[in-house]
Amino acid sequence: MEPQPYIPGTKPADAGPLARFMPPLEEGVIARWLPLHSSTGSWLLDPFGFSPRLALEAARAGYRVLVTVNNPITRFLLEIAANPPSESDFNAALAELETAKKGDERLGAHLKSLYQTSCEKCNSEVQAEYFLWRKEADAPHARVYTCPQCNDSGERAVNKQDIERAKKIAATDGLHRSRAFERVAKLDDDDRVYAEEAIQHYLPRPLYFLTTVINRVDGLNLTPERKRALNALILVACDAGNTLWDHPATRPRPKQLNIPSQFREHNLWTQLERGLSLWTETGSPVAIEAWPRKIPESGGVCIYEGRLKELAHEVKKEIPIAAVIGSLPRPNQAFWTLSALWAGWLWGREAVEPYKVALRRRRYDWAWNATALHAAFSHLFELLPLGTPLFGFVPEPEPPFLTSALTAASAAGFDLKSVALRTEHDPIQILWNRGEHLKREANEPNVSVVREAIHSHLIERGEPASFLHVHAAALIALAEAHALKNKTQEFDEALRATNALIQSALSEDERFVHYSSGESVDTGLWSADFSPLAKRGADFSPHSESLADRVEVAIVTFLQKNPNSIYLEIEDDLYPQFTGLLTPSKAMIYAVLDSYAQRDGASLKLRAEDVALARRNERDTIIPMLELVGKRLGYSTSLADKNHVWEENNSVQFAFYVLASALVGRAMDDTPYSPEQTILVIPGGRASLIAYKASRDPALAARLKKYRLVKYRLLRTMLEVPVLTRETFEEQIASDPLEKSKSQMMMF
Repeated sequence: MEPQPYIPGTKPADAGPLARFMPPLEEGVIARWLPLHSSTGSWLLDPFGFSPRLALEAARAGYRVLVTVNNPITRFLLEIAANPPSESDFNAALAELETAKKGDERLGAHLKSLYQTSCEKCNSEVQAEYFLWRKEADAPHARVYTCPQCNDSGERAVNKQDIERAKKIAATDGLHRSRAFERVAKLDDDDRVYAEEAIQHYLPRPLYFLTTVINRVDGLNLTPERKRALNALILVACDAGNTLWDHPATRPRPKQLNIPSQFREHNLWTQLERGLSLWTETGSPVAIEAWPRKIPESGGVCIYEGRLKELAHEVKKEIPIAAVIGSLPRPNQAFWTLSALWAGWLWGREAVEPYKVALRRRRYDWAWNATALHAAFSHLFELLPLGTPLFGFVPEPEPPFLTSALTAASAAGFDLKSVALRTEHDPIQILWNRGEHLKREANEPNVSVVREAIHSHLIERGEPASFLHVHAAALIALAEAHALKNKTQEFDEALRATNALIQSALSEDERFVHYSSGESVDTGLWSADFSPLAKRGADFSPHSESLADRVEVAIVTFLQKNPNSIYLEIEDDLYPQFTGLLTPSKAMIYAVLDSYAQRDGASLKLRAEDVALARRNERDTIIPMLELVGKRLGYSTSLADKNHVWEENNSVQFAFYVLASALVGRAMDDTPYSPEQTILVIPGGRASLIAYKASRDPALAARLKKYRLVKYRLLRTMLEVPVLTRETFEEQIASDPLEKSKSQMMMF
């Protein structure tokens, strides 16, 4: 396998509708990958249909994208984003809803009154932004508002009227809940019980709001475009109206239908208004058609609403697929169940029927995920030519998800070409090729192969790694050996065997050190222990240069040669040097930039004092300072290789190692003196970077505790002290510890 560079992108300018359920992918990644593997106008296939943004980006780059979608909500997101109604249609649709009649009053006024509260300070009537509820309570306990009269804002306890209003709406809940059921399943439908369970995640007030709006929409005389626009706004309210909004937001991306202990009940009228900005901020329109209608060679999206299995034989006859792209779906009971509800509410029972299995299924484990992915990969194998590339994203990665994806693809005949991993917060980028038709034999997994793969990665990294990284290194080795699953195994057995093998490889090998407060292997960090290998005469140093140190050197070198660069240019230079599992995190890059660079708008350049010549000149002034201070304290001073030494009676008292960088690991390796004798002298601007490195590397932190660090500026201060003794010198160097700089770090 030849590890590929991680392809960087940019965070989307707007989160978009239903963002908490969509894969958190960076923009620009697929548009940068495609020209390397296919020409514009080529046909691409997205067999998962999990990320509308991904398909649209490829289409806007000039490709024809065939997307299989069986979730009606995901399809609607794709259709609206590709061909959005105009802003005037959105505004007009909402205005028609607001001015519709509810008895003798306007519907908008009636719906807004549901969220009426009074300002605690001036008693004016205001709209609550949201109410706060505790699980299983019969009324909210707090509200959040901003008063336009007196500017009082924030969280306040509910008043008597707030509680009475909530209970009054709850008194008629049965009728509205029944209406909500009827749009999803008939009275005699066996699946009605599952719909009833799902609807329990809506409180009476938001359910009343939604059923009132949806029933009224059916009676409005709207143009097709305005009805699409209004449905798009209602969908935003459907998502905002459930109880999966915990407070505080510790679980921003829910996967299960679990009611938090405290949650927010949003003002759904303001959510309808919020939908205007969410939908109208999408990109330029894209040609979009339903299969088998044609789309232009200049690019577009063709939607197949159904399963890949049903499409496979048609695609093979009709269109040549140049590449496959897609965000691999991870289990999400919350979104898939709610999608079935929302489809029924917006378009009736007929829209739910093909997707009703989402209501029934309550448990989506990793074996189920692997089985489903394997089915998709198997259908892909049959319809793709040999060697066709498949570029997949694993969003919100965790070890079992990655195991599921690699096992499913390998078992279906796809050859793993590259895995690029940045952090557990970033999508993993995986490249497969469609393999040979000949049925290859699966091999038995070998624990020695796994151990060596993990050890090699840790040696190459030169610092501790997360469990996700070492797990990925092990999986890559097993995938290359075709040892993730044999033909007789079910997926649950194969996944368990792989996990047990990796755990055994880590826990039963003395070369691995586990930095964790718990005993579980999947917590904390893992590092290589070099000492046993050193005793066996292994051919490498006991402290190889860390990834963080190498990244620091690479960034500074780039900025020396390329002043006024933007951040993406730095990533573009960096990632090809650190491919695959060695991809540096954004936090690491920013920590280096924070230490060395200054920003001018979007441009970054080295600070004047960190340009090579200036830093070299400053470093050269430090040696005379050390000599002066040492002589004032009565020591004899000399230069011994890279150390400036203070001696007394031919015995070294202090050895100063002067750095211009934050490469303290290299400095500690280079000095022959004991930690008690050695003092590392650093520019003040390096302190935060050293503290950052220590915070992410327990081994480095433990070593640094034995050493003292002094900043350049402290030496200058010492020269100005009128009375300097050996005792006050010791006090001075202890007065400005590295920890003081930690608050300056850019930890993102």
